[in-house]
Amino acid sequence: MLIMSSDVRKGLEGVVVDETAIAKTDIHSLTYRGYPVQELAQHCSFEEVAYLIWNGDLPTTEQLEEFTQEEIEQREISEQLISVIRSFPHTAHPMDTLRTAVSHLGMEALDVMDNSPTANRNKAVRLLAQIPTIAAADYRYRQGLERIPPSAELSFSANFFNMCFGQIPSQEVLDCFEVAFILYAEHGFNSSTFTARIVASTLSDMYSAVTAAIGSLKGSLHGGANAGVMRMLLEIGKPELAQSWVDSALAAKRKIMGFGHRVYKRGDPRVPIMHAAHNEMARSSGDHQWLDIQEIVTRTMWERRRMYPNIDYEAGPTYYLMGFDIAIFGPLFVMSRMVGLTAHFTEQMAFNRMIRPISSYVGPTQRALTDRTKSRALNVL
Repeated sequence: MLIMSSDVRKGLEGVVVDETAIAKTDIHSLTYRGYPVQELAQHCSFEEVAYLIWNGDLPTTEQLEEFTQEEIEQREISEQLISVIRSFPHTAHPMDTLRTAVSHLGMEALDVMDNSPTANRNKAVRLLAQIPTIAAADYRYRQGLERIPPSAELSFSANFFNMCFGQIPSQEVLDCFEVAFILYAEHGFNSSTFTARIVASTLSDMYSAVTAAIGSLKGSLHGGANAGVMRMLLEIGKPELAQSWVDSALAAKRKIMGFGHRVYKRGDPRVPIMHAAHNEMARSSGDHQWLDIQEIVTRTMWERRRMYPNIDYEAGPTYYLMGFDIAIFGPLFVMSRMVGLTAHFTEQMAFNRMIRPISSYVGPTQRALTDRTKSRALNVL
């Protein structure tokens, strides 16, 4: 069917392209396999939520123990990949190094082109387990430090902190970290997930799909948004400067990072839980300046633009208060969203039809080559 330009939905806004049983997003809620994300973040571990998203139901105690052990056993990466990560230029964007390392994982995998359900599940666990190892190694090498190997004795979150900092924070910090990871784990047909599904639809492999998704997540309007929020807060600097900064930014028509959402027209349902985690980090660190700045920015954006903050608005300063540099915010997003990306890859494979939209052409009408051009072409022949 021919689509006229008047029917084009820029950005595919409002276009339903397929069905999914993984997550549901609408204007005021988000559920994973039917469970409200707020309840999952308050009562479940990240490992439990990962199991839920991949398998459809929360695990029993025995299933969780088996799944956790499987992830632990896959954490270490090859010496060759460690050498590759060490060779990355420290000026490279962390999302570029992560993307390249994931591509390397695909070259090492013997089952790379096996898209059976069992093989894809094994690859998903491998990616979930090894991407934190990659991100932490790159994080330390950039600081001139030696990497810390993964531990078989620590939980997913505690292990990552240990690989980055050589120590494990308080349980309160780990809990806030897990809340963020659960809230970011899955989000329907967002840009990076749709990218992964497009790659899957061609019958490519999971590593290629994840590599492409990381490229999408790198963008400032997607996975880079929480880093953009923190840069904005650092630029403002102090609560007493917040009002004048926002006034100037709005007058200059600058984008205020962390506000608005394509789906959530009545506010992002993840924000209250993420805000509580931010509050907890501010309390435990004794640093309330970002909350104080945000209170002024939030109020002004509502009064002037009637816009709600989204999850990135709270996640940026929360990660910062945990001790993470802004540079690693993108890889943190990848680590958490790996659950959703691989679930969607598997779902696409199970009910596949190659994704191939059409465009509405707006260029010149058909025209003929000039006689001079034809003549020259004949002379060449």
